[in-house]
Formats: sequence, structure tokens, C-alpha cells
Amino acid sequence: MSGGLFHTLNYNIMLLALLVDISYAIMGAGIGAGLAAIGAGIGIGKIGGAAMEGMARQPEASGKIQGAMLIIAALIEVAALFALVICLLISFLE
Repeated sequence: MSGGLFHTLNYNIMLLALLVDISYAIMGAGIGAGLAAIGAGIGIGKIGGAAMEGMARQPEASGKIQGAMLIIAALIEVAALFALVICLLISFLE
């Protein structure tokens, strides 16, 4: 007997620990991607609401407000997309 059962149990425990670590990384990446999408949605919603309120208060400045709103919304989308790409990289590289 060279401890075959012990070695098998040891390998199974090591494999289980590795799978748990990988699953935590994938779960964290999924939660991070969800939070990034939720944050971007809330941010763009607030910007849109504030821009509509500003255009209603000052119709003569609606062109400038709309341009600034679109630029800021695009920057928020870029930040959210960057966060999603990082989360995908974390999930695929683990």
C-alpha cells in the first residue's frame, strides 16, 4: 500500500479548491458586470432627466444642453463598456 486512497483524496481536495477559486472569480466578474451596467443606466437616466429639465427651463440653450448631454452619456457608456470588458477578462482568464 503506497497510500493510494490518501493521494486520491488529496488530489480531489486540491481540484475542489481550484474549482471553488475559479467559480468565485466568475461570480465576482458577473456581479461586477451587473453593477457596471446598472451604474451606467442610472447615470445616463439622471443626465437625461437633468437635460430635459434644463431644456424646459431654458429652451434657447437646448442645443448646447443636448450636445453636452450626448457627450457625457457617451463617456459614461465608454466607462461601462471598459468595466464590462475587464469583468469578461477576469472570468475568461481564471
